[in-house]
Parts: sequence; structure tokens; C-alpha cells
Amino acid sequence: MNTIAIAGTFDTKGEEFLYVKHLVEDLGLNPFMIHTGVFDPSFTVDVTNEEVALAAGYDIKKIVERKDRAMATEALSKGMENLIPKLYEKGKFDGIISFGGSGGTSLVTPAMRALPIGVPKVMVSTMASGNVAQYVGTSDIIMMPSIVDVAGLNKVSKMIFKNAVLAIAGMVSLGDKLPQDSGEEKPLIAATMFGVTTPCVDRAKAYLEDQGYEVLVFHATGTGGKTMEALVDAGFFAGVLDLTTTEWCDEIVGGVLAAGPERCGAAIRNKIPQVVSVGACDMVNFGPMDTIPAEFSGRKFYKHNPTVTLMRTTAPENAKIGAALADKWNNAQTDMTILLPAKGVSMIDAEGQPFDGPEERKVLFETIKENITNENVRIEELPNNINDTEFALTAAKELIRLLNA
Repeated sequence: MNTIAIAGTFDTKGEEFLYVKHLVEDLGLNPFMIHTGVFDPSFTVDVTNEEVALAAGYDIKKIVERKDRAMATEALSKGMENLIPKLYEKGKFDGIISFGGSGGTSLVTPAMRALPIGVPKVMVSTMASGNVAQYVGTSDIIMMPSIVDVAGLNKVSKMIFKNAVLAIAGMVSLGDKLPQDSGEEKPLIAATMFGVTTPCVDRAKAYLEDQGYEVLVFHATGTGGKTMEALVDAGFFAGVLDLTTTEWCDEIVGGVLAAGPERCGAAIRNKIPQVVSVGACDMVNFGPMDTIPAEFSGRKFYKHNPTVTLMRTTAPENAKIGAALADKWNNAQTDMTILLPAKGVSMIDAEGQPFDGPEERKVLFETIKENITNENVRIEELPNNINDTEFALTAAKELIRLLNA
């Protein structure tokens, strides 16, 4: 029998979670009840809050005595994050579901994020209609709006609860009903792409797939870069084609699509062969024109679409970006290759295009060359735009060379 983990604050929302438990049982599935509240619930559970707190090194009795909501949330959230992956590894459940407001969502989603990609995860939340990046992160959590607060049973909440249970029930019980992929498992390659580097990555991807690899492309929008890094750390990939490192522009200058200071670290940490470049490092990303900070008034902008405005990076900014990339790449413990496209780093950084910037490119390239001191890192400058066929094929062939080596 498939088992669904039901996690939540059973002390304050016992009626709602018992309703969900009965729905799971009515579908012929086994509920696995995990209590994340501070006080004891009115019914028996499979995992107590004491066990959850202990997994983070806390005593639930002391948490109760302190009456500190922030400490309780931190302890139980961390305990869930530590405990849930272990319970899954032991085969205690096949998927997990939870319901809550901002507090309940914060308690359970860190644990959901700690589970492998592909494990069914559904979070019914009052926060689901807004920005859910802090809850989902780089995982595959399904965020479902609760419509009304998770506070009692009513016509609307029952409808939402039923749909949520049906969704996760389908995921855990019908997976083996679909045709399984019986094809040969191919080595996976991670690649990064932006709209303005799409021709390059498409050509490189096609070549690599012709050679027997499977290529997963990540959109370098901050979340995309973080997701790729997380999956590299999780051991999914044999090689990395990180040609679009534009997220460092947003990180350095202050754009809206930064991936954080850990970007470009996973392949090096895991000693995975990689070929990298500076795709789209000619631009910083903002929203509509009227959202751009006043400090950037007078800069060169390009309206990519109604919701995205690009700003050309300056020579001083390129020096900082180049130094940051070199600092990351200098940590390589195995051979890697940097390819620099002399005639432009994007579709609009090309002769006659809005962001064509020979001086900015020169500063970027020279900074990288001057700051790379690691003998494991090979640098090659090619007489192409990044989207030229020759550049794309060179990148793909170089990655295959490193993989074979």
C-alpha cells in the first residue's frame, strides 16, 4: 500500500488534518502522520513533535517552557529538514503533503526541499499565490493556493483539501501505470542558456546528443542557475557546459536575476568536467523600465520585452564580473576550459547590435586572463560571436575531450 506523509501542526489544526487523513484512507492509501506543532495533539501520530525537535538537538519540553515562537519554529523546521529525508530513505512514505499559513509553510517546506527530485511534494498554503521562491527553492514542490485560510472546515476548504489529496494520491499511486522509459540511459550534461545565447546552446546541445549524451538546459535566471548547481551537487551530471554565466552580472551590479555567490561552484566541488564561457555578461536584468533604480539613470538600456529590461554592463563592472568569475574558476581541482568569444558574448553584443562593446569585452577578457592562476584552467579566445556555429561546436567538442580524458 502506498503511504502519504501528512505533516503539520496537529495541535492547532487537528480537525483539518484529521479530515485529510480520512480522505487519504478513503482512497485506500496509508497516512503517515507527522506532528510539527509545539503542544500535544488530541490524536495518535506516527512521528511526534518530540522526535522532530530532537532531530535538531532540541528538547520539546524546554521549547514549551520558553514560549518563544521563533525558537520553536526554528527548532521544528530544522528537525523536519533533518528527519524527513531519513524517514523517506527508510521507506516510511512515498510522498508528502502539508497545509498551512506562512508559519506552517515555513515549518515543512525545508524538509520537502531536502527530499530528492521526483518525490511527490504538495504544500497547500496561504502564501502560494505570491512569490514562493523562499519556500520552493530549487526543488519540485507543488505549491497550491489554499484560497481561504487553513482554519476550520468549510465548503471551500474541503474542496481544496480534496483536490490536494487527489493530486498527491495520483502521484504516489499511478506512477507505475505510465509507460516506463526503457531507452538506454545516457550520460547527462548540464547547460546554461539565456534568450540571447540560445543559438549557441542549441547547436552545442544537438552535437552532444548526436554523440550519445543527454543535455538538460537551465535558463540562467537566478533560479535556473541555483537549480543547476543543486543538481550538480546531487550527482546528476557527467559534465557541465556553463556557457551563460550572466547571473554574475546581476550579483555584482544589483540586477533581479542573481543566483547568489555560490554560482559556478558545484562542478568544481564535485570535480566534474566543464567548459565555461561568459555568455550574456554584457547585461544586467531588471523588470519594466519604471522599476529600474534611479542610480542607473542615463545608462544604456534595451527593452527585451514588456516585463524585462536589459542594461549594458560598463567596463568597470566587467572588471568586477571577470574578477569574480576568475576567483571561482581558480578553485578547479581538475582540468576545465574557459572559452572567450572575441566578437561578442550575446546576440545583442555583436557588430551593429545595441550592446556591441569591444572595450567592455576587452576588459572582461583581460581581467579573467590576468586573474586565472590555476594550471588546471585552460583559456582559449575564439574569433567568433558566442552564437556562431564554430564557437558552439568548439565548446561541445572540448567538453567531450574533457569527459574522455
